[in-house]
Amino acid sequence: MAVMVFRSSQSWCSLFLSVFLFLLPLSEVRAFSQGVRAPRDSGELEFSARLTWRTNGKTSRAQLFVKGGRYRIEHRGGVKTDMGYATVTIVRLDKQQVWYILSQRRLVMAVPLTLDYVLPLAVTLDGEISRSRIGDAMVGEQQATLYEVVVGRHDHRETYYQWVDETRQLLLKLVSLDRDWSVEYGRVVLSKQPEYFFETPLGYRTFQATEKQADEG
Repeated sequence: MAVMVFRSSQSWCSLFLSVFLFLLPLSEVRAFSQGVRAPRDSGELEFSARLTWRTNGKTSRAQLFVKGGRYRIEHRGGVKTDMGYATVTIVRLDKQQVWYILSQRRLVMAVPLTLDYVLPLAVTLDGEISRSRIGDAMVGEQQATLYEVVVGRHDHRETYYQWVDETRQLLLKLVSLDRDWSVEYGRVVLSKQPEYFFETPLGYRTFQATEKQADEG
């Protein structure tokens, strides 16, 4: 395997970090040096969904497949790297790696896993101070209950609006009231996900790489 440095866009991964680090309990942050772990109640949740995230006025979309601590993100428009566009990103918390799939070149760019890539999937937010039910709401075609949730850590408080599928106990949408940040899971389908979705494609060469940020294409 070759070792190289490449630049990926300021893409989906970095957009979660600003909020998710705040939501992590201190014990999870400390555990980062020993490896990144899945959210505490994500368990073996398996589903597919349309993933939409927004930060600093920019909205991005992808198709998402989740199998416990493994994610497959099929990007709309792809993620730009020095080696071309990656149309798929596979996140493997069990292997502590992220794989960018560059199908045109039949390459896999493997980078170390960081907290940037961990999706917020939990209904219960760590550090909750209060939770107030606002009422019934919709996320696309999905029925939900809308909550206002106040989270506090290290003498700082932040307020979120959270849409929850009560029947299936799924987080459908999370919006920061204080910042331009949101994540939404649309058209969620609970179903078993194929193992091969989360493996590198057969016949592809794998490069171990160090990631640098660049502009998204």
